[in-house]
Amino acid sequence: MRVIDDLESLRLQGVVLTIGNFDGVHRGHQAILAEARQRARDFGGEMVVMTFDPHPATILSPDRVPPTLTPHAEKLRLIARAGADAIVVVPARREFFDIPPDQFIREILVARFRPRAVVEGASFRYGAHRGGTPESLRQAGKQWGFEVRIVEPVRVALGGHPDAVISSSLVRHLLASGTVDQAADCLGRPYALIGRVEHGAGRGGKLGFPTINVGDCSQLIPAPGVYAGQAEIPAGLFTAAISVGVNPTFDGNRVSVEAHLPDFSGDAYGQPVRLAFMNWLRPQIRFESPAALKEQISQDVAAARKVMQVYS
Repeated sequence: MRVIDDLESLRLQGVVLTIGNFDGVHRGHQAILAEARQRARDFGGEMVVMTFDPHPATILSPDRVPPTLTPHAEKLRLIARAGADAIVVVPARREFFDIPPDQFIREILVARFRPRAVVEGASFRYGAHRGGTPESLRQAGKQWGFEVRIVEPVRVALGGHPDAVISSSLVRHLLASGTVDQAADCLGRPYALIGRVEHGAGRGGKLGFPTINVGDCSQLIPAPGVYAGQAEIPAGLFTAAISVGVNPTFDGNRVSVEAHLPDFSGDAYGQPVRLAFMNWLRPQIRFESPAALKEQISQDVAAARKVMQVYS
C-alpha cells in the first residue's frame, strides 16, 4: 500500500475509487471499503481511497470540529488493512472544498483518477456547499463512463434503538456516554486511545496500584468512569482497569486517563501505548479516604479480569 500526498500531479487510470474522511473507520466505512475492494478485484485494478487531513470541518465549520476518533496514522493503517492499494491524502483547504460539483467531477475525479468505478455511501456529498449527491454522481458516471456503486448504511441494534444507522457521530455519542461496548459494536473493534505513557501524580503507586498515564493523545476521551480494558505496550498485551476523570478523592481538576495493569511490573514511561476500552464498570466517585479508594480499586481489578476472560 502506498500513500500519495500530491493530488496536483496525480494521474491514475482505471481505478476503483472511494472518497471520504473515514474518521473511526467504523462498520459503515468498512462496508464501503469492502465493496470497493471487491469491485477492484472484479476489474483487476487498484482500489484507491481519497481522504483528508485534517478533518474538513476544521475549514468548513471550525467552531464545530468533532473530536477525533482515529489519529491520522491509525486511520491510514485501518484503511490499508481494509485492502486499499493506495491512499491519496488531500490537505483540507478552502479552495478545494469550494470547487463546484461539476468541476470536481471533471478536474479531480476524472482528470486525476480516470476511475473504472466509484463506490460511496448514501450520505456522500461533494463539491461546493456539498452540492453533489449520489444521484448527480450516477449521472456523471453515465457521462464519463464509470460505474457508480452506492452502499446502503449499516445498521445496528442499540438498546432502545433497534435500527440505528452506524456513523462517526453515533460512535462519538456512545463514547461520550460511556457505552464503550456499544461503540465497539459500531466500530467492529474496541475503541482505543493511542498515545505515550507519561508521568502522573504517583498516587496509584502509593496505594499499591501503580498506573500508566496516557498522554500525547488527540482523540475523543470516553466519559468519566472506570472501565475494563486492555493495554498494549512494547512489553505485550495486559488486562487493564482504566480510570478516566479528575481523581475526585484527591480534589483533582484535570481529566486524566490512567490504567492499572495487574500483570505488568516495570517502567513504561515514554513508550507507546494503545488502551482499548471493553466495558464500563462504574462511575467516578469521591471516596472518604484513600483506604476506601484502595479497596474499591481491588474490586475494579477483579471486575476487569472477569470481563477480559470473555475476550481471552
